[in-house]
Amino acid sequence: MSSRARQPIWINYVYNFSLMNIHLIAIGGAIMHNLALELADNGHNVTGSDDQIFEPALSRLKAKNLLPSENGWYPERVHSGLDLVILGMHARADNPELQKALALGITVRSFPEFMYDMTKDKIRVVIAGSHGKTTTTSMLMHILRSAGLDFDYLVGAQLEGFNNMVRISNAPIAVFEGDEYTASPLDLRPKFLHYRPHISIITGIAWDHINVFETHEKYIRQFELLIEDTLERGKVIYFSKDTQLADLMQQRGESGLPYVEMPYVCETGQCSVIFHDKRYPVHFFGAHNFQNLQAAYYAASLLGVTDDQFLSAINNMPGPARRLEIIHQSDFKTVYYDFAHAPSKVEATVKAVREFHPGQKITGIFEMHTFSSLNPQFIQQYAHTLDDLDEAIIFYDPDTVRKKHLQDIPTDQILKAFKNENIKIIQTTEGLRERLKLLINQKGVLLLMTSGNFGGINIRGIDWE
Repeated sequence: MSSRARQPIWINYVYNFSLMNIHLIAIGGAIMHNLALELADNGHNVTGSDDQIFEPALSRLKAKNLLPSENGWYPERVHSGLDLVILGMHARADNPELQKALALGITVRSFPEFMYDMTKDKIRVVIAGSHGKTTTTSMLMHILRSAGLDFDYLVGAQLEGFNNMVRISNAPIAVFEGDEYTASPLDLRPKFLHYRPHISIITGIAWDHINVFETHEKYIRQFELLIEDTLERGKVIYFSKDTQLADLMQQRGESGLPYVEMPYVCETGQCSVIFHDKRYPVHFFGAHNFQNLQAAYYAASLLGVTDDQFLSAINNMPGPARRLEIIHQSDFKTVYYDFAHAPSKVEATVKAVREFHPGQKITGIFEMHTFSSLNPQFIQQYAHTLDDLDEAIIFYDPDTVRKKHLQDIPTDQILKAFKNENIKIIQTTEGLRERLKLLINQKGVLLLMTSGNFGGINIRGIDWE
Protein backbone atom coordinates (compact mmCIF):
# COMPACT_ATOMS: atom_id res chain seq x y z
CA MET A 1 0.00 0.00 0.00
CA SER A 2 1.22 3.47 -0.77
CA SER A 3 1.35 6.13 1.93
CA ARG A 4 -1.62 7.79 0.21
CA ALA A 5 -3.93 5.47 2.14
CA ARG A 6 -3.03 7.33 5.32
CA GLN A 7 -3.49 10.88 4.01
CA PRO A 8 -6.23 12.94 5.71
CA ILE A 9 -7.81 13.76 2.33
CA TRP A 10 -9.32 10.25 2.29
CA ILE A 11 -10.96 10.85 5.66
CA ASN A 12 -12.52 14.07 4.41
CA TYR A 13 -14.23 12.49 1.40
CA VAL A 14 -17.89 13.59 1.29
CA TYR A 15 -20.67 11.63 -0.38
CA ASN A 16 -22.42 14.54 -2.06
CA PHE A 17 -23.89 13.34 -5.32
CA SER A 18 -27.31 14.89 -5.85
CA LEU A 19 -30.59 13.11 -5.27
CA MET A 20 -31.85 11.34 -8.38
CA ASN A 21 -34.71 9.39 -9.90
CA ILE A 22 -33.32 5.86 -10.26
CA HIS A 23 -34.93 2.78 -11.79
CA LEU A 24 -33.54 -0.71 -11.09
CA ILE A 25 -34.11 -3.42 -13.69
CA ALA A 26 -34.14 -6.80 -11.88
CA ILE A 27 -34.73 -5.19 -8.49
CA GLY A 28 -35.43 -8.53 -6.79
CA GLY A 29 -31.85 -9.82 -6.82
CA ALA A 30 -29.92 -10.29 -3.59
CA ILE A 31 -27.64 -7.30 -4.19
CA MET A 32 -30.09 -5.31 -6.30
CA HIS A 33 -32.86 -5.16 -3.71
CA ASN A 34 -30.37 -4.20 -1.02
CA LEU A 35 -29.02 -1.47 -3.29
CA ALA A 36 -32.58 -0.24 -3.81
CA LEU A 37 -33.13 -0.09 -0.05
CA GLU A 38 -29.88 1.81 0.51
CA LEU A 39 -30.61 4.32 -2.24
CA ALA A 40 -34.08 4.93 -0.85
CA ASP A 41 -32.64 5.36 2.65
CA ASN A 42 -30.28 7.96 1.20
CA GLY A 43 -33.21 9.98 -0.14
CA HIS A 44 -33.33 8.98 -3.80
CA ASN A 45 -36.59 8.31 -5.63
CA VAL A 46 -36.34 4.60 -6.43
CA THR A 47 -38.48 2.40 -8.68
CA GLY A 48 -37.89 -1.06 -10.06
CA SER A 49 -39.07 -4.08 -11.99
CA ASP A 50 -38.55 -7.83 -12.04
CA ASP A 51 -40.26 -10.88 -13.48
CA GLN A 52 -40.13 -12.75 -10.15
CA ILE A 53 -39.38 -11.57 -6.62
CA PHE A 54 -38.90 -14.01 -3.75
CA GLU A 55 -38.31 -13.70 -0.02
CA PRO A 56 -36.61 -11.98 1.67
CA ALA A 57 -36.50 -9.37 -1.10
CA LEU A 58 -40.30 -9.35 -1.43
CA SER A 59 -41.01 -8.42 2.19
CA ARG A 60 -38.11 -6.00 2.48
CA LEU A 61 -39.05 -4.09 -0.67
CA LYS A 62 -42.70 -4.03 0.37
CA ALA A 63 -41.83 -2.57 3.77
CA LYS A 64 -40.11 0.38 2.02
CA ASN A 65 -42.88 0.78 -0.60
CA LEU A 66 -40.43 -0.26 -3.31
CA LEU A 67 -42.17 -3.47 -4.41
CA PRO A 68 -43.37 -3.23 -8.02
CA SER A 69 -47.16 -3.25 -8.36
CA GLU A 70 -46.91 -6.39 -10.49
CA ASN A 71 -44.18 -8.64 -11.80
CA GLY A 72 -42.94 -8.27 -15.34
CA TRP A 73 -41.15 -5.83 -17.61
CA TYR A 74 -43.07 -2.67 -18.53
CA PRO A 75 -41.40 -0.13 -20.85
CA GLU A 76 -43.73 2.62 -19.57
CA ARG A 77 -41.89 2.46 -16.25
CA VAL A 78 -38.86 3.90 -18.05
CA HIS A 79 -39.31 7.57 -18.95
CA SER A 80 -37.35 10.73 -19.64
CA GLY A 81 -37.69 11.82 -16.01
CA LEU A 82 -35.22 9.17 -14.90
CA ASP A 83 -31.64 10.19 -14.17
CA LEU A 84 -30.24 6.68 -14.05
CA VAL A 85 -31.09 3.05 -14.74
CA ILE A 86 -29.18 0.36 -12.80
CA LEU A 87 -29.14 -2.95 -14.61
CA GLY A 88 -29.04 -6.30 -12.81
CA MET A 89 -27.49 -9.45 -14.26
CA HIS A 90 -30.83 -11.27 -14.17
CA ALA A 91 -32.16 -9.12 -17.01
CA ARG A 92 -31.52 -10.11 -20.61
CA ALA A 93 -30.00 -7.88 -23.27
CA ASP A 94 -33.36 -7.66 -25.08
CA ASN A 95 -35.21 -6.57 -21.93
CA PRO A 96 -37.89 -4.10 -23.07
CA GLU A 97 -37.19 -1.69 -20.20
CA LEU A 98 -33.48 -1.71 -21.00
CA GLN A 99 -34.17 -1.11 -24.67
CA LYS A 100 -36.44 1.81 -23.79
CA ALA A 101 -33.75 3.35 -21.56
CA LEU A 102 -31.15 3.05 -24.31
CA ALA A 103 -33.53 4.57 -26.87
CA LEU A 104 -34.18 7.55 -24.57
CA GLY A 105 -30.47 8.05 -23.93
CA ILE A 106 -30.81 7.50 -20.18
CA THR A 107 -27.55 6.61 -18.41
CA VAL A 108 -27.44 2.84 -17.77
CA ARG A 109 -25.01 1.31 -15.26
CA SER A 110 -24.52 -2.20 -13.96
CA PHE A 111 -24.43 -2.25 -10.17
CA PRO A 112 -20.62 -2.83 -10.13
CA GLU A 113 -20.15 0.22 -12.36
CA PHE A 114 -22.45 2.25 -10.13
CA MET A 115 -20.66 1.17 -6.96
CA TYR A 116 -17.32 2.20 -8.44
CA ASP A 117 -18.78 5.59 -9.37
CA MET A 118 -19.81 6.04 -5.73
CA THR A 119 -16.42 5.01 -4.32
CA LYS A 120 -13.83 6.16 -6.85
CA ASP A 121 -12.24 8.58 -4.35
CA LYS A 122 -12.00 6.00 -1.54
CA ILE A 123 -9.65 3.20 -0.56
CA ARG A 124 -11.22 0.16 -2.21
CA VAL A 125 -10.77 -3.40 -0.97
CA VAL A 126 -11.97 -6.38 -3.03
CA ILE A 127 -12.34 -9.90 -1.67
CA ALA A 128 -12.29 -12.36 -4.58
CA GLY A 129 -11.80 -16.07 -5.15
CA SER A 130 -13.82 -19.16 -6.01
CA HIS A 131 -14.75 -19.80 -2.39
CA GLY A 132 -14.79 -18.00 0.96
CA LYS A 133 -15.56 -14.53 -0.42
CA THR A 134 -18.61 -13.81 1.71
CA THR A 135 -17.09 -15.18 4.90
CA THR A 136 -13.82 -13.29 4.45
CA THR A 137 -15.70 -10.10 3.60
CA SER A 138 -17.88 -10.48 6.70
CA MET A 139 -14.80 -11.05 8.87
CA LEU A 140 -13.09 -7.94 7.54
CA MET A 141 -16.25 -5.86 7.96
CA HIS A 142 -16.63 -7.01 11.56
CA ILE A 143 -12.98 -6.21 12.34
CA LEU A 144 -13.19 -2.73 10.81
CA ARG A 145 -16.41 -1.90 12.62
CA SER A 146 -15.05 -3.21 15.92
CA ALA A 147 -11.96 -1.02 15.43
CA GLY A 148 -14.15 2.04 14.87
CA LEU A 149 -13.34 2.53 11.17
CA ASP A 150 -16.09 3.83 8.91
CA PHE A 151 -16.58 2.11 5.55
CA ASP A 152 -18.96 1.43 2.70
CA TYR A 153 -19.54 -2.12 1.58
CA LEU A 154 -21.15 -4.59 -0.77
CA VAL A 155 -21.46 -8.18 0.46
CA GLY A 156 -23.34 -11.24 -0.80
CA ALA A 157 -25.19 -12.22 2.39
CA GLN A 158 -27.07 -10.57 5.20
CA LEU A 159 -24.67 -10.05 8.12
CA GLU A 160 -25.47 -9.72 11.78
CA GLY A 161 -25.33 -6.08 12.83
CA PHE A 162 -25.56 -4.62 9.31
CA ASN A 163 -28.93 -3.37 8.02
CA ASN A 164 -28.37 -3.85 4.31
CA MET A 165 -25.92 -5.80 2.18
CA VAL A 166 -24.93 -2.50 0.53
CA ARG A 167 -23.86 0.78 2.11
CA ILE A 168 -23.11 4.10 0.39
CA SER A 169 -21.99 6.98 2.59
CA ASN A 170 -19.20 9.50 3.18
CA ALA A 171 -16.91 6.81 4.62
CA PRO A 172 -13.26 6.83 3.39
CA ILE A 173 -13.05 3.06 2.76
CA ALA A 174 -15.11 0.70 0.56
CA VAL A 175 -15.13 -3.09 0.97
CA PHE A 176 -16.50 -5.19 -1.89
CA GLU A 177 -17.17 -8.89 -2.17
CA GLY A 178 -15.73 -9.35 -5.65
CA ASP A 179 -17.72 -11.78 -7.76
CA GLU A 180 -16.09 -13.07 -10.94
CA TYR A 181 -19.47 -13.47 -12.65
CA THR A 182 -20.39 -11.07 -15.46
CA ALA A 183 -21.47 -7.54 -14.54
CA SER A 184 -24.58 -7.29 -16.73
CA PRO A 185 -26.04 -8.55 -20.02
CA LEU A 186 -24.41 -5.53 -21.68
CA ASP A 187 -21.04 -6.02 -19.99
CA LEU A 188 -19.63 -9.52 -19.82
CA ARG A 189 -16.56 -8.53 -17.80
CA PRO A 190 -16.40 -9.89 -14.23
CA LYS A 191 -17.89 -7.65 -11.57
CA PHE A 192 -14.61 -7.45 -9.68
CA LEU A 193 -12.81 -5.80 -12.60
CA HIS A 194 -14.98 -2.70 -12.21
CA TYR A 195 -13.91 -1.92 -8.65
CA ARG A 196 -10.23 -1.04 -9.33
CA PRO A 197 -9.03 -2.07 -5.86
CA HIS A 198 -6.13 -0.80 -3.81
CA ILE A 199 -6.17 -4.10 -1.88
CA SER A 200 -7.31 -7.43 -3.29
CA ILE A 201 -7.72 -10.65 -1.37
CA ILE A 202 -7.83 -13.78 -3.53
CA THR A 203 -8.82 -16.85 -1.52
CA GLY A 204 -8.17 -19.46 -4.20
CA ILE A 205 -9.12 -20.42 -7.74
CA ALA A 206 -11.28 -23.42 -8.64
CA TRP A 207 -13.06 -23.45 -11.99
CA ASP A 208 -16.72 -22.44 -11.77
CA HIS A 209 -19.48 -20.77 -13.84
CA ILE A 210 -19.03 -23.03 -16.84
CA ASN A 211 -21.93 -21.28 -18.57
CA VAL A 212 -19.79 -18.12 -18.80
CA PHE A 213 -16.22 -19.43 -18.69
CA GLU A 214 -16.31 -22.48 -20.94
CA THR A 215 -12.75 -23.48 -20.19
CA HIS A 216 -10.52 -23.54 -17.13
CA GLU A 217 -8.11 -21.20 -18.92
CA LYS A 218 -10.78 -18.52 -19.47
CA TYR A 219 -11.72 -18.69 -15.82
CA ILE A 220 -8.11 -18.34 -14.65
CA ARG A 221 -7.63 -15.37 -16.97
CA GLN A 222 -10.18 -13.30 -15.05
CA PHE A 223 -8.08 -13.56 -11.90
CA GLU A 224 -4.94 -12.69 -13.86
CA LEU A 225 -6.67 -9.49 -14.93
CA LEU A 226 -7.65 -8.70 -11.33
CA ILE A 227 -4.07 -9.23 -10.15
CA GLU A 228 -2.67 -7.01 -12.91
CA ASP A 229 -5.19 -4.28 -12.19
CA THR A 230 -4.65 -4.33 -8.43
CA LEU A 231 -0.87 -4.21 -8.72
CA GLU A 232 -1.16 -0.95 -10.63
CA ARG A 233 -2.10 0.77 -7.37
CA GLY A 234 -1.77 -1.59 -4.42
CA LYS A 235 -1.31 -5.04 -2.90
CA VAL A 236 -2.63 -8.55 -3.55
CA ILE A 237 -3.19 -10.80 -0.52
CA TYR A 238 -3.38 -14.39 -1.73
CA PHE A 239 -3.68 -17.95 -0.42
CA SER A 240 -0.24 -19.37 -1.14
CA LYS A 241 -1.24 -23.06 -0.87
CA ASP A 242 -3.24 -22.62 -4.06
CA THR A 243 -0.53 -23.48 -6.58
CA GLN A 244 -2.34 -21.88 -9.53
CA LEU A 245 -2.69 -18.64 -7.63
CA ALA A 246 0.89 -18.71 -6.37
CA ASP A 247 2.10 -19.27 -9.94
CA LEU A 248 0.12 -16.28 -11.20
CA MET A 249 1.77 -14.07 -8.59
CA GLN A 250 5.27 -15.41 -9.16
CA GLN A 251 4.97 -14.93 -12.92
CA ARG A 252 4.75 -11.20 -12.25
CA GLY A 253 7.74 -11.15 -9.95
CA GLU A 254 5.44 -10.06 -7.12
CA SER A 255 5.58 -11.61 -3.70
CA GLY A 256 2.39 -9.84 -2.68
CA LEU A 257 1.16 -10.88 0.75
CA PRO A 258 0.91 -14.69 0.78
CA TYR A 259 -1.02 -16.36 3.59
CA VAL A 260 -2.04 -19.76 4.88
CA GLU A 261 -4.40 -20.43 7.77
CA MET A 262 -3.98 -18.52 11.01
CA PRO A 263 -2.69 -20.96 13.68
CA TYR A 264 -5.54 -22.50 15.66
CA VAL A 265 -6.54 -25.39 17.87
CA CYS A 266 -9.93 -27.06 18.43
CA GLU A 267 -10.70 -29.01 21.61
CA THR A 268 -14.04 -30.32 22.93
CA GLY A 269 -16.19 -28.22 20.65
CA GLN A 270 -14.23 -24.98 21.04
CA CYS A 271 -11.72 -23.50 18.60
CA SER A 272 -9.16 -20.83 19.45
CA VAL A 273 -6.79 -18.70 17.41
CA ILE A 274 -3.16 -18.94 18.49
CA PHE A 275 -1.66 -15.45 18.31
CA HIS A 276 1.81 -14.76 19.75
CA ASP A 277 1.60 -18.04 21.70
CA LYS A 278 -1.68 -17.13 23.37
CA ARG A 279 -5.11 -18.63 22.72
CA TYR A 280 -8.12 -16.52 21.80
CA PRO A 281 -11.50 -18.34 21.55
CA VAL A 282 -13.62 -17.89 18.43
CA HIS A 283 -17.15 -18.94 17.45
CA PHE A 284 -16.34 -20.70 14.18
CA PHE A 285 -14.38 -23.74 13.00
CA GLY A 286 -12.86 -25.31 9.89
CA ALA A 287 -9.43 -24.83 8.35
CA HIS A 288 -10.92 -22.77 5.52
CA ASN A 289 -12.30 -20.25 8.01
CA PHE A 290 -8.90 -19.78 9.65
CA GLN A 291 -7.51 -19.18 6.16
CA ASN A 292 -10.20 -16.53 5.65
CA LEU A 293 -9.38 -14.98 9.01
CA GLN A 294 -5.67 -14.66 8.15
CA ALA A 295 -6.55 -12.85 4.92
CA ALA A 296 -8.92 -10.51 6.75
CA TYR A 297 -6.22 -9.80 9.34
CA TYR A 298 -3.72 -8.77 6.67
CA ALA A 299 -6.22 -6.47 4.93
CA ALA A 300 -7.30 -4.91 8.23
CA SER A 301 -3.65 -4.29 9.13
CA LEU A 302 -3.09 -2.47 5.83
CA LEU A 303 -6.08 -0.29 6.70
CA GLY A 304 -4.58 0.66 10.07
CA VAL A 305 -6.17 -1.86 12.47
CA THR A 306 -3.85 -2.77 15.36
CA ASP A 307 -3.28 -6.28 16.69
CA ASP A 308 -5.09 -5.41 19.90
CA GLN A 309 -8.09 -4.19 17.92
CA PHE A 310 -8.04 -7.37 15.83
CA LEU A 311 -7.96 -9.63 18.89
CA SER A 312 -10.79 -7.71 20.49
CA ALA A 313 -12.87 -8.10 17.31
CA ILE A 314 -12.54 -11.87 16.91
CA ASN A 315 -13.87 -12.54 20.39
CA ASN A 316 -17.44 -11.89 19.24
CA MET A 317 -17.13 -12.33 15.48
CA PRO A 318 -20.40 -13.69 14.01
CA GLY A 319 -20.70 -15.58 10.76
CA PRO A 320 -22.72 -14.69 7.65
CA ALA A 321 -26.12 -16.28 7.13
CA ARG A 322 -26.05 -19.84 5.72
CA ARG A 323 -22.30 -20.33 6.15
CA LEU A 324 -22.12 -23.32 8.53
CA GLU A 325 -25.09 -21.75 10.27
CA ILE A 326 -26.47 -23.81 13.16
CA ILE A 327 -30.26 -23.99 12.78
CA HIS A 328 -30.74 -26.58 15.52
CA GLN A 329 -28.59 -27.82 18.37
CA SER A 330 -29.35 -30.19 21.22
CA ASP A 331 -27.51 -32.82 23.26
CA PHE A 332 -28.20 -35.36 20.53
CA LYS A 333 -28.23 -33.50 17.24
CA THR A 334 -26.68 -30.53 15.41
CA VAL A 335 -28.12 -29.29 12.11
CA TYR A 336 -26.05 -27.01 9.87
CA TYR A 337 -27.36 -25.01 6.91
CA ASP A 338 -24.67 -24.01 4.42
CA PHE A 339 -24.53 -22.22 1.07
CA ALA A 340 -21.91 -24.62 -0.33
CA HIS A 341 -22.48 -25.38 -4.00
CA ALA A 342 -19.20 -25.27 -5.97
CA PRO A 343 -16.87 -28.29 -5.59
CA SER A 344 -14.23 -26.49 -3.51
CA LYS A 345 -16.91 -25.10 -1.19
CA VAL A 346 -18.59 -28.46 -0.70
CA GLU A 347 -15.29 -30.18 0.07
CA ALA A 348 -14.15 -27.49 2.52
CA THR A 349 -17.49 -27.52 4.34
CA VAL A 350 -17.62 -31.30 4.67
CA LYS A 351 -14.03 -31.46 5.93
CA ALA A 352 -14.67 -28.68 8.45
CA VAL A 353 -17.68 -30.47 9.94
CA ARG A 354 -15.77 -33.75 10.09
CA GLU A 355 -12.86 -32.09 11.89
CA PHE A 356 -15.15 -30.38 14.39
CA HIS A 357 -17.29 -33.45 15.13
CA PRO A 358 -14.85 -36.37 15.41
CA GLY A 359 -16.48 -39.69 16.15
CA GLN A 360 -20.04 -38.54 15.41
CA LYS A 361 -22.20 -39.78 12.56
CA ILE A 362 -22.45 -37.07 9.91
CA THR A 363 -25.19 -37.12 7.29
CA GLY A 364 -24.97 -34.63 4.46
CA ILE A 365 -27.55 -33.58 1.87
CA PHE A 366 -26.24 -31.66 -1.13
CA GLU A 367 -28.59 -30.09 -3.67
CA MET A 368 -27.29 -29.96 -7.23
CA HIS A 369 -28.83 -26.66 -8.22
CA THR A 370 -26.40 -24.40 -10.10
CA PHE A 371 -25.84 -24.42 -13.85
CA SER A 372 -22.32 -25.79 -13.35
CA SER A 373 -23.33 -28.59 -10.97
CA LEU A 374 -26.03 -29.71 -13.42
CA ASN A 375 -23.70 -29.70 -16.41
CA PRO A 376 -22.42 -33.17 -17.41
CA GLN A 377 -19.13 -31.63 -18.56
CA PHE A 378 -18.50 -30.10 -15.14
CA ILE A 379 -19.75 -32.49 -12.48
CA GLN A 380 -16.57 -34.57 -12.45
CA GLN A 381 -15.08 -31.60 -10.55
CA TYR A 382 -17.08 -32.93 -7.55
CA ALA A 383 -15.06 -36.15 -7.33
CA HIS A 384 -14.62 -37.28 -3.68
CA THR A 385 -16.09 -34.05 -2.25
CA LEU A 386 -18.62 -36.01 -0.15
CA ASP A 387 -16.31 -38.82 0.93
CA ASP A 388 -15.92 -37.61 4.53
CA LEU A 389 -19.65 -38.05 5.20
CA ASP A 390 -20.96 -41.21 6.87
CA GLU A 391 -24.14 -40.88 4.82
CA ALA A 392 -24.20 -38.80 1.65
CA ILE A 393 -27.41 -37.79 -0.11
CA ILE A 394 -27.78 -35.77 -3.31
CA PHE A 395 -31.02 -33.98 -4.09
CA TYR A 396 -31.32 -33.64 -7.85
CA ASP A 397 -34.59 -32.26 -9.20
CA PRO A 398 -35.11 -32.95 -12.94
CA ASP A 399 -37.55 -29.98 -13.07
CA THR A 400 -34.67 -27.65 -12.16
CA VAL A 401 -32.61 -29.18 -14.96
CA ARG A 402 -35.34 -28.56 -17.50
CA LYS A 403 -35.85 -24.96 -16.33
CA LYS A 404 -32.15 -24.33 -16.97
CA HIS A 405 -32.53 -25.92 -20.44
CA LEU A 406 -30.05 -28.67 -19.63
CA GLN A 407 -30.18 -32.41 -20.24
CA ASP A 408 -31.05 -34.86 -17.48
CA ILE A 409 -28.03 -36.56 -15.92
CA PRO A 410 -28.49 -40.29 -15.26
CA THR A 411 -27.97 -41.28 -11.63
CA ASP A 412 -25.14 -43.66 -12.50
CA GLN A 413 -23.32 -40.76 -14.18
CA ILE A 414 -23.68 -38.67 -11.01
CA LEU A 415 -22.25 -41.48 -8.87
CA LYS A 416 -19.39 -41.91 -11.31
CA ALA A 417 -18.62 -38.17 -11.29
CA PHE A 418 -18.58 -38.00 -7.47
CA LYS A 419 -16.53 -41.23 -7.40
CA ASN A 420 -18.64 -42.50 -4.54
CA GLU A 421 -20.97 -45.45 -5.11
CA ASN A 422 -22.53 -45.10 -1.64
CA ILE A 423 -24.25 -41.80 -2.36
CA LYS A 424 -28.05 -41.93 -2.29
CA ILE A 425 -29.86 -39.81 -4.87
CA ILE A 426 -33.32 -38.28 -4.34
CA GLN A 427 -35.09 -36.85 -7.37
CA THR A 428 -38.39 -35.52 -6.02
CA THR A 429 -39.29 -32.90 -3.44
CA GLU A 430 -41.67 -35.35 -1.79
CA GLY A 431 -38.90 -37.94 -1.56
CA LEU A 432 -36.65 -35.38 0.10
CA ARG A 433 -39.41 -34.37 2.49
CA GLU A 434 -39.85 -38.01 3.58
CA ARG A 435 -36.10 -38.47 4.10
CA LEU A 436 -35.94 -35.32 6.25
CA LYS A 437 -38.75 -36.69 8.42
CA LEU A 438 -36.66 -39.80 9.07
CA LEU A 439 -33.60 -37.70 9.89
CA ILE A 440 -35.48 -35.81 12.61
CA ASN A 441 -35.11 -38.83 14.90
CA GLN A 442 -31.49 -39.56 13.98
CA LYS A 443 -28.70 -38.64 16.38
CA GLY A 444 -25.49 -36.99 15.21
CA VAL A 445 -24.83 -34.20 12.73
CA LEU A 446 -26.90 -33.19 9.71
CA LEU A 447 -25.26 -30.94 7.11
CA LEU A 448 -27.56 -29.30 4.54
CA MET A 449 -25.77 -27.74 1.55
CA THR A 450 -27.42 -25.76 -1.22
CA SER A 451 -27.48 -22.44 -3.07
CA GLY A 452 -31.11 -23.26 -3.92
CA ASN A 453 -34.07 -23.99 -1.68
CA PHE A 454 -34.41 -27.81 -1.59
CA GLY A 455 -37.48 -27.79 -3.82
CA GLY A 456 -39.20 -25.11 -1.77
CA ILE A 457 -39.05 -27.00 1.54
CA ASN A 458 -38.95 -24.62 4.51
CA ILE A 459 -35.86 -26.05 6.19
CA ARG A 460 -35.97 -23.53 9.03
CA GLY A 461 -39.59 -24.40 9.69
CA ILE A 462 -38.87 -28.06 10.47
CA ASP A 463 -39.19 -29.07 14.11
CA TRP A 464 -35.91 -30.94 14.59
CA GLU A 465 -36.70 -32.02 18.17
